[in-house]
Amino acid sequence: MAAEQYSVQAELGEASPKPAESIAPRPSASSWRTATISDAVIRIEGLHKLYETSAGLFPALKDVSLNIAAGEFVAIMGPSGSGKSTFMNLLGCLDKPSAGRYVLDGRDVEKLGKDELALLRNRTIGFVFQGFNLLPRMSLLENVALPLIYCGITSDERQQRAQALLSKVGLDGYAASMPNKISGGQQQRVAIARALINRPRLLLADEPTGNLDSQTSKEIMALFEGLNSEGITIVLVTHEPDIAQYAKRQVRFFDGRVVSDQITHQEAAV
Repeated sequence: MAAEQYSVQAELGEASPKPAESIAPRPSASSWRTATISDAVIRIEGLHKLYETSAGLFPALKDVSLNIAAGEFVAIMGPSGSGKSTFMNLLGCLDKPSAGRYVLDGRDVEKLGKDELALLRNRTIGFVFQGFNLLPRMSLLENVALPLIYCGITSDERQQRAQALLSKVGLDGYAASMPNKISGGQQQRVAIARALINRPRLLLADEPTGNLDSQTSKEIMALFEGLNSEGITIVLVTHEPDIAQYAKRQVRFFDGRVVSDQITHQEAAV
């Protein structure tokens, strides 16, 4: 799927969804790895994904089971071809598994119709992409507000919420600017603001620092850390160990399987 098509589908959905009203509270660190059914934003059971190729069926994912609790910050790692991008597409409800079960925010994805799935995706997930995927003919304010167009939100409220998020990501005063007039790091900040506009419980970030220099990458990751501290669950795909270190849990894929799952940061008990 082309990046632009991927972005539009992810950001807007195909129904007329409404934004989520709140963000779930963050659980204690001790509960993260053994997320229960009640507190898991993501629950994966025996997931498989097969693709048809000229050489026959290719197993991109093999028997993947994983829980991610509300408030976690998880890095998905692995070499090219390990299955991490396929896994991210499934998490974002942009593709369907060949077998297994995926429960997102308490809803069994397989049992949802097209409109129900679009509604769940729009209410629950914010997407951040490596290539930013900003629309070049729209101002930064318009790019951030774009996902709200089909949510029954008035124009005034769309602009107010978009302006507030631009300020949150450090771009106050840039609302009227165009994407080609700002740096790559600033464009990624706009993309993060857009991902937050529907107040999602979950952020999916696919190589969000892949096109950025090291200093800008640190700034973007600090922004993710701040969002996670507010209670937003973050799942980030990266092949860079220094970027993965910002996460509190690292899940490694190899040949379509999860080969390790480790907590990397512990918070002090409350």
